[in-house]
Amino acid sequence: MEASKFVDFYELMQISPNAEHDTIVRVYRILAARFHPDNPHTGDPEKFQLLTKAYHTLSDPQRRAGYDSELAVMRMQPIGVFSLKDFAVGIDGEANRRMGILCLLYNRRRSDPEKPGVSVLELEQTMTFPREHLLFTLWYLKEKDLVRQDGSSDFIITSAGVDWVEEHLPKNRILYHLLKAAETGQTRSDVPEDLAESAGEMPQEP
Repeated sequence: MEASKFVDFYELMQISPNAEHDTIVRVYRILAARFHPDNPHTGDPEKFQLLTKAYHTLSDPQRRAGYDSELAVMRMQPIGVFSLKDFAVGIDGEANRRMGILCLLYNRRRSDPEKPGVSVLELEQTMTFPREHLLFTLWYLKEKDLVRQDGSSDFIITSAGVDWVEEHLPKNRILYHLLKAAETGQTRSDVPEDLAESAGEMPQEP
């Protein structure tokens, strides 16, 4: 499946890829009730259909095994939003790369709290920047206590980093797109035309 059409069911349901069957069933029932079309307050037919598809896939051992293999490949594919000129080399691009890394770590912490770390290799591949260009960014975020490294040297967002992301969410269209896409499991979906044609507002320095 093309990355632009792939839906991360774990991200969609905000559960760990290692979630047990009982957890999948329980989370699905709660979310399905919330987004069911008959719910007059929070009903969302499109999201309900996605959740149902996710449930049927993840609750079946054979389907889940095949899906997990595909997910492992997709998670190493580039995320389209990082191809925007806002992330180009330079001071402006550096500020946005900080934001992008925090956004990725925020999503990982929220969807997989048991394994919230992201390696430099994964950041390099999903952001399409060589690690040499990311090391300064990661150093800065560590110095600001917005991220830390775990025992495997993977990077994890801190509570201060979470606060920073949520504070700047309304101010930066790119960050908003990344986080909203994660809510439907479509972080790797195509970049909307209006976003690709215009630069997002630059974030304030953390």
